[in-house]
Amino acid sequence: MGMEEKPAALVSAERAIGYRDTCPEGEPQGTGMELRVSVRRLVEFLLRHGDIDNRHHGRPESATQEGGRIHRMIQRRMGTDYQAEVSLHYRYQAAHCDLIVEGRADGIIESRESGAAGEVIIDEIKGTFRDVSRMKDPILVHVAQAKCYAAIYGQQQKLKEIRIRMTYCNMETEEIRYFYQDYTVRELEIWFLDLLKKYQKWADYEWEWKRLTQQSIHSLEFPFPYRKGQKELASFVYRTIYHKKKLFLEAPTGVGKTLSVLYPSLKAMGKGLGEKIFYLTAKTITRTVAEKTYDQLREGGLRFKSIIITAKEKICFMEETECNPEACPYAQGHYDRINDAVYELLIHEACFTREKITEYAQKHQVCPYEMSLDVSLFADGIICDYNYLFDPHVYLRRFFGEGAGGNYLFLVDEAHNLLERGREMYSAALIKEDFLALKKDVERAQEEAKEDKQSLLIRLGYDKKLKRQLEKCNKEMLALKRQCEEYRLVADIDPLVQGLLRLHSTMDDYLDEVEEVKLPVREDILNFYFLVCHFLEIYERVDENYVKYTMLQEDGSFLLKLFCVNPAENLRECMGKGRSTILFSATLLPIQYYKRLLGGENGDFEVYAESVFNQEKRALLIANDVTSKYTRRTENEYQNIARYIYEIVKNRHGNYMVFCPSYTFMKEIHGRFEREFGSVEIDCIYQKEYMDEQEREDFLHRFEGNEGCDLAEAIRMEVEMEEDKSLVGFCVLGGIFSEGIDLKNDRLIGAIIIGTGLPQIGREREILKDYFDRKGESGFDYAYRYPGMNKVLQAAGRVIRTAQDIGIIALLDERFLQYAYQRMFPREWSEFEIVDGAAVAKRVERFWDSWL
Repeated sequence: MGMEEKPAALVSAERAIGYRDTCPEGEPQGTGMELRVSVRRLVEFLLRHGDIDNRHHGRPESATQEGGRIHRMIQRRMGTDYQAEVSLHYRYQAAHCDLIVEGRADGIIESRESGAAGEVIIDEIKGTFRDVSRMKDPILVHVAQAKCYAAIYGQQQKLKEIRIRMTYCNMETEEIRYFYQDYTVRELEIWFLDLLKKYQKWADYEWEWKRLTQQSIHSLEFPFPYRKGQKELASFVYRTIYHKKKLFLEAPTGVGKTLSVLYPSLKAMGKGLGEKIFYLTAKTITRTVAEKTYDQLREGGLRFKSIIITAKEKICFMEETECNPEACPYAQGHYDRINDAVYELLIHEACFTREKITEYAQKHQVCPYEMSLDVSLFADGIICDYNYLFDPHVYLRRFFGEGAGGNYLFLVDEAHNLLERGREMYSAALIKEDFLALKKDVERAQEEAKEDKQSLLIRLGYDKKLKRQLEKCNKEMLALKRQCEEYRLVADIDPLVQGLLRLHSTMDDYLDEVEEVKLPVREDILNFYFLVCHFLEIYERVDENYVKYTMLQEDGSFLLKLFCVNPAENLRECMGKGRSTILFSATLLPIQYYKRLLGGENGDFEVYAESVFNQEKRALLIANDVTSKYTRRTENEYQNIARYIYEIVKNRHGNYMVFCPSYTFMKEIHGRFEREFGSVEIDCIYQKEYMDEQEREDFLHRFEGNEGCDLAEAIRMEVEMEEDKSLVGFCVLGGIFSEGIDLKNDRLIGAIIIGTGLPQIGREREILKDYFDRKGESGFDYAYRYPGMNKVLQAAGRVIRTAQDIGIIALLDERFLQYAYQRMFPREWSEFEIVDGAAVAKRVERFWDSWL
């Protein structure tokens, strides 16, 4: 295990994770007697009312980057009397603590020309996609924000009167609309203090809970004896948080990654080095592992409330997720009831489980998904998908909205998955045929509405505008298509983007007009609107880390894609919303590859944790006479591989998994194996191409066997435990069963991996290869070899899960004997044996005999 600084620098970390109880010099001593709340959170939390309605609120009000640009543009245009981004705060003495209300006014104008009500104007700027000329009034919650700033500033400057100005700017046309309101400072003070009194019960609850949490963290001990290297690993995590850095941690199975990361993070929270822990995952099963770890620590006295954010579709009470008051009774009046539901949950429950969320949501008739998001504001730990931090459309705006951030700790589990997910989240595509399809939908709606003189589609002229702009965009797509024979890199798509901006604006206006009118075409327009929104937002991000290309697809459609080849900058920006990020995985090799593409910077740390397992309990075999290469995929090769599998499994009854490079390959091998080697002693099952949740559970249930039995003890005593049969499960390498499943003890005694896991050659893989070749890196490694080897390591990791496990890992591909692959082997793979088809059975037999 290594890190950039000398071990002597671990002293402060060791103190923090329980070696000593005193704080390292210079560290903050906890939260003290202050609580902080932003002006925006205060007004949005207390003053919301009415329905959830995705017919309007589901559409993005602004894009983060464009919103910031609009703010800066307007601020630059103002004169010398204009003060931009003025920080303001107000101290309110609650019963048990001081509540600090803070925020930044977009602008303050002090001039004798500033208005009839006085010499000062508080300016609140909002970027919007709406047609500002159609706005009748400012949005109430925006006005409330400005009133808070006016109350604070007016009192501080001892003013008698003050004016607020709401500045709305259309982010496409840059048209500006002002709304003015005049107040006496005294009436604003009364209004503001009343708002704070309403928030006091929330502040009192939060203060009391923080006090209990801090006390419990202070006395919290590591729940188990430290495994080899685990204490040092926890120290590295703490030190990374202390220095506000990122840590890239490669830790094999058995090190106890989850606990080794969570425990020092909690200790850091106890020293004021973090206010909230976000545990970010790619899969549901790893979220469960995190929650179980919190439960273990709670059993040891930790007072800590965690919540798993469940996807809207999974937690919704309705059969169809349609979030508006006409389709869902829980959406109707949701905001009028939600705060009572949240407060009752806070004061009565020790932890915010999914079951408790749904129980209280049912009781108060509110949306369980939206309730879970509100409750997360009061949780100490949030367990959620990567999307909630990194996705530009799904991220938690409560925590990570424009200009937002905090003293947050981000723990990114199975971090190897973040690379491809990042590429996916920051890419966008348009299909030419979709423009024509929507145009036909509009024409059809136009025909149906001809007899209806009141039809908004025709009466307001949206049918003609939409058709005209869709035709324009289709024309630009057609021009790109004519230049593309099969695939083409493109540099300039500005004419199309200009057409998309106009189309976006028209769709936005139309959707505003028909917000509550049931027209079939509205749903089609709304869905396309989201596609255009996403494309335009990603277009604003396009830089040297992107490739723009067009392609004729197999179904004849024409695609334009903004492909995020290197998501590092986007990921780094998101991680900058917190204090520190720990990215960890059992397979994060080569670590510099992941560090470079997952947003690592100079000064960030990387650690390789050695395996704690006895390597003699695992046989690592490499075949020197078979391969999955395309040029060798013959009947004879399939036959040889099937026999290899039989020679390995015949020597000991038990559960095995065979990982194949593709579904087609799996079907070939499974068919041959079952026909020629299947017997009453060997059962075969295989992974279907599409499996629902129940089918996945049924598949894994077959591997349960004698769950909890100690295989080593059984072998030593020569005890046969249900060993009259073997189970061989055929799976796809990189699929749902090759990572994230935990088959301990006798549930899996062998993993047979066919091939090197190389992704199939495709257009985007070749784009990645060419891109990194041009950057002076090994394009083949970046596009194929590194992702492939990660799949192999993940599959191999299914076998040895605990210190008691014994098993075989067989790599059936002669390419693993090449240096290019062996240099990517983890340290614990330094000892392996080369086998061939004739000798593998004897070698497997000797391995099992050595444990009798």
